[in-house]
Amino acid sequence: MTDQPPTEPAEQPFQHRPVMVDEIIAVLSPVPAGVLVDATVGGGGHTEALLNHRPDLSVVGIDRDPEAIAAAGDRLRPFGDRFIGVHARFDALHDVLRALPVPVDVTSGVLFDLGVSSPQFDRSRRGFSYRLDGPLDMRMDPTQSRTAADVVNGYEVDDLARVIRRYGDERFAGRIARAIAAARPVHSTGELAELVRTAIPAATRRRGGHPARRTFQAIRVEVNTELDVLPEALDAAIDVTGPGGRIAVLSYQSGEDRIVKDRFRRGTGVCDCPPDLPCVCGARQRLRLVRGIPRRPSEDEQEANPRAASARLRVAERVGDDAGEGS
Repeated sequence: MTDQPPTEPAEQPFQHRPVMVDEIIAVLSPVPAGVLVDATVGGGGHTEALLNHRPDLSVVGIDRDPEAIAAAGDRLRPFGDRFIGVHARFDALHDVLRALPVPVDVTSGVLFDLGVSSPQFDRSRRGFSYRLDGPLDMRMDPTQSRTAADVVNGYEVDDLARVIRRYGDERFAGRIARAIAAARPVHSTGELAELVRTAIPAATRRRGGHPARRTFQAIRVEVNTELDVLPEALDAAIDVTGPGGRIAVLSYQSGEDRIVKDRFRRGTGVCDCPPDLPCVCGARQRLRLVRGIPRRPSEDEQEANPRAASARLRVAERVGDDAGEGS
């Protein structure tokens, strides 16, 4: 009899512990009154805290997961029309705000929490978990067509290795991709996790957490085009945030954080032209960094919620478009 991955207990309500909620409240407290966007509303934890703290704010919550939108709507019902939930991808921010019952041109700020919600991990039917056996799905939005099965069973070996290496920072990407290809078709997350485990050298498997973690992360990012849509979403957030408003981003992997850092850097008006030539890149200051070094969760929070351990919080404040130009 072979060992099988554990199955999940009876499904629990969609609840998600918000990461660094006190820090989020602190950095968004100074924003002007008005409409704030929670671009990844999840179960609504951050939004609930913000609505309680700032009676002069309302929140538009966006999420590509309809289960999250439904859960946030239930949780935030006591706030009435101060919360509106929208099923959409966050790079559609402009369209979402234009389509509201009362269209919004300028917001008080935008919050992004780029992590995967605990219910997505903990429900085996969603296919995100390397610890629970389930279908190869990993779609944040179940209405989209591409699933993890399409990536795992359909990509050429070199393309699969590229995905695992690029989005998972996995040094054994080639070995893992070849092992997956040799075992096709792969039917479940349990099968995939075991293939990854056996493809990685035994000495490496004994350290650094679950051996399939990086591969599952990479496939999830590919399925949901997470890093492809993030730059456009951040640019849209800068566009719609009014002077004095803030953009706050919680990221959990190096690829996400690099994109956030780059977009914020561009927004500060840093000129990329050669120093001995006139500026021709059109750099102008639209942002002010609230803190150059990203904040991290406290040790107490990391101990209480291990999934928060890799979080990085970056915050930038919108300035007027005429605040100055790069040189």
